[in-house]
Amino acid sequence: MQRRIPTDLILGGATAAFQIEGAAAEDGRRPSIWDTFARVPGAVIDGHNGDVACDHYHRMPQDVALMRELGLQTYRFSTSWARVRPEGGEPNGAGIDFYSRLVDELLGAGILPWLTLYHWDLPQALEDQGGWTNRDTAHRFVDYALTVHETLGDRVTNWTTMNEPWCSSFLSYTAGAHAPGRQSVEAGLQAGHHLLLAHGMAVTELREAGAERLGITLNFQPAEPVDASSASDLEAARRLNDQYNRFFVHPIMRGEYPESLLADVGHLGLDAVVQPGDLETIAAPIDVLGVNYYHDDVVSYEPPAAPVLQDAPTDRPIASPYPAAEGVHAHPRELPTTNMGWEVQPAGLTKLLRHLHDEYTGEAGVELWVTENGAAYDDEVVTDASTGQARIHDVERVEFLRAHVGAVLDAIDAGVPVKGYMYWSLLDNYEWAWGYHKRFGIVRVDYDTQERTVKDSGLELARMIRERTL
Repeated sequence: MQRRIPTDLILGGATAAFQIEGAAAEDGRRPSIWDTFARVPGAVIDGHNGDVACDHYHRMPQDVALMRELGLQTYRFSTSWARVRPEGGEPNGAGIDFYSRLVDELLGAGILPWLTLYHWDLPQALEDQGGWTNRDTAHRFVDYALTVHETLGDRVTNWTTMNEPWCSSFLSYTAGAHAPGRQSVEAGLQAGHHLLLAHGMAVTELREAGAERLGITLNFQPAEPVDASSASDLEAARRLNDQYNRFFVHPIMRGEYPESLLADVGHLGLDAVVQPGDLETIAAPIDVLGVNYYHDDVVSYEPPAAPVLQDAPTDRPIASPYPAAEGVHAHPRELPTTNMGWEVQPAGLTKLLRHLHDEYTGEAGVELWVTENGAAYDDEVVTDASTGQARIHDVERVEFLRAHVGAVLDAIDAGVPVKGYMYWSLLDNYEWAWGYHKRFGIVRVDYDTQERTVKDSGLELARMIRERTL
């Protein structure tokens, strides 16, 4: 049965600066931690880097024109700290001017700009001073945020401070899977707290500067026990939910770390980094909570025989990102998986949105937006016999898109006022430690020629926007 998509549900696409822009050393941009990390032997598959990526820096007007052809209602992008304040210090006029032109192009195309200030490209100069383990980095983030707002605040109404701080703390400073590649439980906890502090400080300062709608984007990976009657399995799920999901959303929405989380990790370094007044700052009121969802897990507890290492794209050893989850194991279900090995479970998105609304955002009047949801699959590139044009058949991604928009509609039907859905990603791009080996885009990018080709999934999203049906 055909379902109607509410006319007030905003549909769009998302990208991130480092993953698409390229122009790594142009117009005053200086290295970020990802420029450095990509050159560490074994850190990224085949040593791929973001020097060129999708060359969006030079092709931005054409890319916005493509968005307009697809009918995107909103476009979520990030500004590059390494381009706007390249050394973490003085502003770079040429860098901020690029984003000013991007915003003008978007508005001219009738597309709502959705700006994210931090999507992991910390200037290397600040990492050299301790990065997110250094409390001063939070102050430097506020300087950067105000620089962007000073130029774009007259045209941009939606401001996101951070994207997925779990990744830029635990995955980056504890697991070593992402830049800067450190492997320290204490460093990950320090980074996580300082990211939250930077968020709260920036929300306060941006609101005083006149920013209209402020929020943060968190990634959620809900965990449930394999056996709900097993105390050890319940404890395993609790630990992962605390150390992945509640570490960030709880202090933002409640002004405190969960007591169970503090019992797990306080003595590992978190207690030492929290200063008086920090949690009040972190809990500065927000207007929007961005939800990134890719999959969920079912877990159990089994006594560990050896330190748990994580799957990684290269042979470089990767530690567990969880500071205190030894013996917790995820179990595969009889579900389809993407090329990342992630299970496809649209119902998990509906359940997550309902939980967040009931537990956190509903009473506070905070809007929920799905700011990332997508899948990597292999594309089938064929030539249309009648037109001679390339066609990209990505049947699995089309079904993934339909199923997850349907999951959002299920949440809305259950009374959750979800305001928008943004597919990840608009373009195939640099997929972090996987380099250019994983394609998430609804638009295929030929990395040799930079030619863009809309996939069947892109055509399907365009149809949804145009016809408002699933």
